[in-house]
Amino acid sequence: MKRRISTNDVRLNERSRHWHETIAKAYFPLDLTFREPDRFSGEITDWHLGGVSLSRLTSEALRYRRLPHHFRQERDEHFLVTVPARTEIFFSQCGKDVHCAPGSFILERSHEPYEFSHDEAADLWVMKVEAKALSGRIRGPDRFCSLQFDAGNGAGGFFTDMLHLIPDRFDEMNAEMRQMIGQQLIDLLVLALRADERTLTSGSSTMRAAHLVRIESFVRNNLRNPALDPDMIARHCGISIRYLHELFRDTNQTVGAWIRDQRLDACRANLADRSITQSVGEIAYHWGFGDQAQFSRAFKAHFGMSPKDYRDEARRKARLDA
Repeated sequence: MKRRISTNDVRLNERSRHWHETIAKAYFPLDLTFREPDRFSGEITDWHLGGVSLSRLTSEALRYRRLPHHFRQERDEHFLVTVPARTEIFFSQCGKDVHCAPGSFILERSHEPYEFSHDEAADLWVMKVEAKALSGRIRGPDRFCSLQFDAGNGAGGFFTDMLHLIPDRFDEMNAEMRQMIGQQLIDLLVLALRADERTLTSGSSTMRAAHLVRIESFVRNNLRNPALDPDMIARHCGISIRYLHELFRDTNQTVGAWIRDQRLDACRANLADRSITQSVGEIAYHWGFGDQAQFSRAFKAHFGMSPKDYRDEARRKARLDA
C-alpha cells in the first residue's frame, strides 16, 4: 500500500491539527511545536512492506517530542530509523544528544521519551520497524539510540541505497515481494549496526560485548536444535554458565527466555510468509519447540494472538496490500 498526505489542500489555520494527526498515523503520537504555525507546510509519502513501513517526509522547521503519556498504554514498541537528506537534525533520548547531518542515520525508540527537531526545512527518509523484529537479530537495539551511523559507505550505504530504490519499484511488487523487501531492509539495517566498531563497546566493555556477539551468533545458527540450552552455549563459547548468566543480567532477560523469543520471532516470520506451506506444528518443531501446545501458549503470550490467528491475519493483510 502506498499513501501520500499533504498540507497543500488544508486551510492554514487547520494545518497544525492536521499534521499532528498525520504524524500519529504514520509513526505514533507526538507533541509538535511549529516555528510558524500559520505558514507551515509538509508532505509524507509512505510505502508499506509487510511489517516495515518506509516514508519520505518533507516539512518546514519543527520540533517533535515523545512523552511518557504517549506510550504508557501502547503494547508494541517500535524503532524509527531516520536518514536526513537535506539538513541537520537534532535528537535527544536517555540523556544523550545527537546532531545528525546528511550522510548519517539515527535510531529512535518509541517507548522512551525523546526530542527530535530541525531548524530548517527538512527532507527525511524514515523507516518504522517493530522492536521485536530488531531484537530478534541483534541484542539490545535500544543501546544504539545514542549513536549515529554512516549512511554513505559499507552496509549503511547499501541500506540507504535500498531505501531510495523502493519508491520507483514499489508498484511492480506483489504483496509477497513487499514482505521480502521489508525483511531485507531489516537485515541490511542489522548489518549496518553490527559493522560499526562502536557496536562492540556501546553499553559494555569490549571483552564483554565480544562474548555477547559470539553468543548471539551461535544461538542464531543453532535455533533449530531442540537441545540448545545455556550449558551448550557456554561450552561452545568457552565460558562458564555462571558468566553466561552474568552477561545477560543487564538485559533484564534470562538466557532461556532470550532463546525462546528468538525462536518465536523465527516462527512468526515463517507464519507471515505465504510461500511457506508447513503447518503450525511443523514450523514450531522446525525452530526447536518440542511441544506444540506449549509453543501456542508462548506465542499468544508474546504476540497477543494464537499462531493460527496470526497466520490468517498476516495473509489477510497481504491480500489487502496486493
